[in-house]
Formats: sequence, C-alpha cells, structure tokens
Amino acid sequence: MDVNLLFKICNTLVLPFWLALIFAPEHKLVKKLITAVAIILALVYASMVPTFLQMEEGGFGSLEEVMILFKNPKAVLAGWVHYLVFDLLTGRWIALDAVKNGISKWFVAPCLFFTLMLGPVGFLLYTILKYFYPKNK
Repeated sequence: MDVNLLFKICNTLVLPFWLALIFAPEHKLVKKLITAVAIILALVYASMVPTFLQMEEGGFGSLEEVMILFKNPKAVLAGWVHYLVFDLLTGRWIALDAVKNGISKWFVAPCLFFTLMLGPVGFLLYTILKYFYPKNK
C-alpha cells in the first residue's frame, strides 16, 4: 500500500477516538474500541518492522543513525504510527484516570488535545492538573 495513503488512513482512524475520550471516556464501548484501534495500528507498525531490518544504513545507536533511518518514507511512517498508538493509549489512560479521580472532563480536554498533538506535553499537563485538582474524599 502507498505510504501516503496509509498515513492518511492511520491519522483518520484515531481522530474519532480522541473525541470519544473527551466526551465519553468511561463508556465500555469506547474503552474496547480504543484498544482495538491500538491493536490494529500496532499490527500496521509490526508489519513495517522488516523495513528497518532490511535497511543497510542507519540504526538506533546515535542521532545520526536515526536521521539516516528516517530518510526512508516507510521508516517515517512506522515512527508516526508508533506515536499514534502510544499517544492514544496515553490519552486513554489520562481519560480513565480522570474519571476514577473525579476530574472534570472539561479540565482534561486540553490535556488530551496536547497529548494528541505533543504527546509528553499533554501527559505533563495532566500530571500537573491531577496534582492541583481538589481531591474527592
């Protein structure tokens, strides 16, 4: 499959689930579907691993080696899918943890947005929010 088409499919696939995390994170179907989407994307990623194994140049031992790896469009797509999976799973954890701790989904929504867009920044924002949010006792 064309890497540009696969990129569009993977990106489009996750977006509805980010909205579901904002509006209905505790819904059983949302939890199951997000897990299913993460598994599908993980399978896409796993199917791309042979690309790395076949590359003659590049590697993970230095920044220069990684930069060489990411000159290959398939390697870049694999890296992007890696981000999509882990950001979505991190967003799922944030949303469910917020429900468990009684944190308003409206306060969590920006954290989820930043997790989608900037991964670790969203996680950091949620960690700060959780620390300062009044505890339910």
